[in-house]
Amino acid sequence: MTAWARSFYDDFTRTFGNVLFAVCLLLAWGLLTLAGVVIDQGKDVPSYFAMYPPPLARMVLRLNADNIYHTPYYVGMIGLILTSLAVCTFKRVIPARLPSLRPVMIDKIPLNASIDVSGTQADVRAQVERFFSRRGWMVRKREFGGVEWTFADKDNWARRGVLVAHIGFTIIAAGTCVYWAKGFSGDAAVLTGQTIAVPHRDATLRLNTFSYRIQPIMTKSGMVYQPIDYVSHVTVTDKHGAKNETIRVNHPIDVGGSLFYQSSYGFALRFLVSHDGTRDAVLSDRTYAVGDAIVLPGSQRAIQVDQFVPTVDRQSGVPSSDPRVNNPAVALEATQNGQSAGAALVPMNTWIDVGDGWRITPQKYVMLSGLQYRYDPGVPLVGIGAFVLLAGLVISFYFLPARLFVRIDACHRELPNDPQVSKGCTVGLAATTVKGYDMFETQFNELVAEFRKALSAPDTSAHVTLAQAEAT
Repeated sequence: MTAWARSFYDDFTRTFGNVLFAVCLLLAWGLLTLAGVVIDQGKDVPSYFAMYPPPLARMVLRLNADNIYHTPYYVGMIGLILTSLAVCTFKRVIPARLPSLRPVMIDKIPLNASIDVSGTQADVRAQVERFFSRRGWMVRKREFGGVEWTFADKDNWARRGVLVAHIGFTIIAAGTCVYWAKGFSGDAAVLTGQTIAVPHRDATLRLNTFSYRIQPIMTKSGMVYQPIDYVSHVTVTDKHGAKNETIRVNHPIDVGGSLFYQSSYGFALRFLVSHDGTRDAVLSDRTYAVGDAIVLPGSQRAIQVDQFVPTVDRQSGVPSSDPRVNNPAVALEATQNGQSAGAALVPMNTWIDVGDGWRITPQKYVMLSGLQYRYDPGVPLVGIGAFVLLAGLVISFYFLPARLFVRIDACHRELPNDPQVSKGCTVGLAATTVKGYDMFETQFNELVAEFRKALSAPDTSAHVTLAQAEAT
């Protein structure tokens, strides 16, 4: 590898392996995702100018924030996060969580102990191995520079908890990418009696009836009208035939893999539009939603449908906050050459003259059901990834992997507990964990106490077994 390539590699791994850099990427990704939640996605251009001030609407459209989850910078942010995750995994997590077996300076590790015992090195090694094996420790031996070391691991599998969590996050990202590639979502406003085509599916949906329930609740600040239920009764027709379905809030229906949710409701209106007493068939046969305009032919005048008022107070004639239909009216605004020419609140089945022989009569209101649809083939992957991520976090937080380093050295001196024996060993113990030394201090002290007690009373059966093995 050339010096330039090596320098680039070092800078790359240093940057993408930095935890602060990874956190900043996640924060940026979270802000972009939040923007996609706050800003309605997939609307037409006029909708954004109606929802936001013109400068903000232009910024939303120029940044493609109306389809933010498919923008290059959003997908690129996911790519940067996955790159950082991979670098952190292989350069930081694996070396820290899965360290190789190597000797250490026992007295330099905070959790250490030294025990003098009688017996040969072979006997003591056998006792050490038996002691840890009986207590569920995984025992491995390695020789370094002619010195044999014993490594004992407890819950060594739990060291992979962070790796499992990283895998879970990767699976979630993969499920999100599947949605970007093949999924879709949107909104549909369906009038009672109207039939719409199900997007991207060979099926239709007809709204037969829509109903809603409102619960009046008296509070300290006054009467509050609490929505209780929105219900759309629909007929779904596909290649298998027609079937009746019911859509409720939080109870979607599945149409060929696309889920339809009940999100809102509204009202549309039918007007009798006449000129000099003659009914205008074109304008009278249309159904107008709130925001639509009745453009009068042969003039620069239009009548804007501003609002449907379900209840007008009969005494004061002022619109009520009661959303239930009782004495309804329509708020209309006349415009001339784009300028407001007056507004009026017109009760249903009454009329208003708007000039030049034109008369408008609100005749009928029609319920409108607001539906949201979504097809997300990545949901199973996201669910699996969330489970794997949770499992990794549980492993990381609730299990404490520990490693013991054991070195046995011969010592040729009299032992305090057995002056007659001129040969003995010094057992050096040291412990490390992935969560710091304080977490394991109590367990280590208890283990050392047990270890001293076990080695002070050798198991004679072990000596017999060892002698038989040597004879064999």
